[in-house]
Parts: sequence; structure tokens; C-alpha cells
Amino acid sequence: MPPETVPASLLNLPRGEEGEPVFREPWEAQAFAMAVSLHATGHFTWAEWAEALGRHIAADRCGDVAYYQHWLAALEELVAAKKILDPTRLATRREEWRQAAAATPHGQPILLPEA
Repeated sequence: MPPETVPASLLNLPRGEEGEPVFREPWEAQAFAMAVSLHATGHFTWAEWAEALGRHIAADRCGDVAYYQHWLAALEELVAAKKILDPTRLATRREEWRQAAAATPHGQPILLPEA
């Protein structure tokens, strides 16, 4: 993605020495990839994404929530609003992610049950 098309919400990502996004946990990279993929397939615009992410960051007045937790909350909000996944399935998938992440050693890919 050329720099001029990168939305402002993506410019504040933690970066490595080469400028690549840095993720502390595997789920952060996966949430990042899901948002980029859903945008690329036309499910939402970068403006919609920036609004959703901005709302979640702004609501965290104490700064207690990590950046990718805001990212995930914005992603879940848009998935629900755009009816990409029904609310019951979203809740089920969220629990599957939680269980899979808890059972996965750090540095290993998180494997989810088949959808």
C-alpha cells in the first residue's frame, strides 16, 4: 500500500527498525490481517475503519487498553454492523479464539476449529 493511501489509523502502528508493523502477540497480527483483508474485499472503507478505531481509542480516556485491543473492538464492531457474521456466531468465534489462544504456546500459530 503506497504511503499516501494508508489511513491515519494505520500510521500509528508500532514499527520495527525497517518500518514493518510489530506485534507483541500472534492475535494482534491476525487481527491486523483480518481488518486489512475485510477492507480489501470491500466490506468497509478506510474511513469507516478510522472512525470505528478512533471511537474505541477516544473512549479509553485513561489509556488503560492496549492499541490492538482497540483494533479488535473496532473490528468486531464493524463485523457486527456490516452483518459479516451474525452476533451469535461472532460470540462463538470470539470464545473459540480465546480458548485457542490460551492453549497455544507463544510464537506458535493459533489454530481454530473449522468454521
